[in-house]
Amino acid sequence: MSTVLAASTGLDFSLTQKLFVIALCALTAFISHLALAVFNDGVRPFMLDFIQGRSKRSATTAVSFGLSAGFIFGLGAPMALSSGVLNPWLLFLPTDILGILAPRKWLAPLLGGAWGALVVFGLGGANDVAHDLPVDFLTATQQMSTPILFLFTLFPVLAITRQFGRLRGALAAVLELALVILTMKLWPNVFAGSLAMAAGVLLLIGLAVRKDLAQREADRAAALAAGEQISGPGQGSPESQGSQGSQESTADPMASLFSTSALRLRRHLPLFMVLGAGICVLAQTHIFGGGEATSFLIAKGQYSEAAQVDFYRVFGFVPLIATTALASGAYGIAGFTLVYPIGYLLPNPLLAAVVGAVVLALEVLALSSIGKVLGKLPSVRDSSEYLRGAITETLALAILFGSLLAANVMGGGLGILVVGGLYLLNEAMGRPVVRMAAAPAAVLAGGVLLNILYWLDLFTPLKG
Repeated sequence: MSTVLAASTGLDFSLTQKLFVIALCALTAFISHLALAVFNDGVRPFMLDFIQGRSKRSATTAVSFGLSAGFIFGLGAPMALSSGVLNPWLLFLPTDILGILAPRKWLAPLLGGAWGALVVFGLGGANDVAHDLPVDFLTATQQMSTPILFLFTLFPVLAITRQFGRLRGALAAVLELALVILTMKLWPNVFAGSLAMAAGVLLLIGLAVRKDLAQREADRAAALAAGEQISGPGQGSPESQGSQGSQESTADPMASLFSTSALRLRRHLPLFMVLGAGICVLAQTHIFGGGEATSFLIAKGQYSEAAQVDFYRVFGFVPLIATTALASGAYGIAGFTLVYPIGYLLPNPLLAAVVGAVVLALEVLALSSIGKVLGKLPSVRDSSEYLRGAITETLALAILFGSLLAANVMGGGLGILVVGGLYLLNEAMGRPVVRMAAAPAAVLAGGVLLNILYWLDLFTPLKG
């Protein structure tokens, strides 16, 4: 199996693939314009005010741009250039912004399509120019792949430690390390962290479900004990309690809001089915990766391992996406992102289109039920928050470490000084560029600076 990253091929997409990306960007911008879905989870809570007319289009656009710009230019573009694989930060965050920005329905798909064209036609040219520079910083950025792939493996360990304590976290770490070593020994062609991540995520979910079931049993026992002590007509009767619970449910404003939001999304089910089909087909083409680690796995042709990684990520985002969608009336552009791993594994685009449409339709139809289930499993819901935090923490360290490796390849100590200095300066200035995107952005900026120093005869590129 080839381990050469796709960046070495110059990001060459077929004309059909380019036209498909353009069409999909047009569609996602149109859906964003209608406030039916956005990709940025941070923007989604602001969509309710926009939908209900309490926030103007310009203000919502400013929020979307402020929360997305760092990820687009600091993470999406560098990851695409270093791996040769497109990603959702580069494609869907800009279409969030352009769709909300567009004052007319017909303008939104035009702006989205224009961005898609800029990406598929401009990225390859930028890639070729960068590889011809004296300091080839794009080839250097491929150094990020190994830290990202292996440190990402540890995110279940961090989540278990934070939610269930040091002992269980230590046991999870020993288990994952043993599985990584076993995989490297017995199945050298398989991504070493795939089995370890599976075990870690299953262990976390098992512990959370066990805790919730134990708590429900304890609550039921306490309720029965309390019921035996209550006397008097109607005070503890199931009929009076059921009547009271019904009245509380009817009066619950959040339940009413959730129902309204779910109904709004269901009314546009055909549009969501087209969206699901499009994203699943894009994943099936293998020119797109749904995450940082996934992009490098796709570039190496390890599609089953990429599917595993993105599938595990789903557990960290389902509660967040479901609750924000029900609260705001705007869904995620990729739904629960299940269409990513499914698309990687399907054999042809036609089947991917059918399956993707069905998957996103089922997700939209099941939103209310998922919200109710999550309300009854607080520990599972908490686990998703710990997972998201752990994913962010492991990737932030991996990207920083990989960026410093890239800096060393570009310019040795001077490269580390420039890239590390830009990262630290960003921290000192209050992070105008979000932390996860700051290091890759520093690599690109550092690469440009080293080339300028070369042209000024102040720097000699390292050989090899």
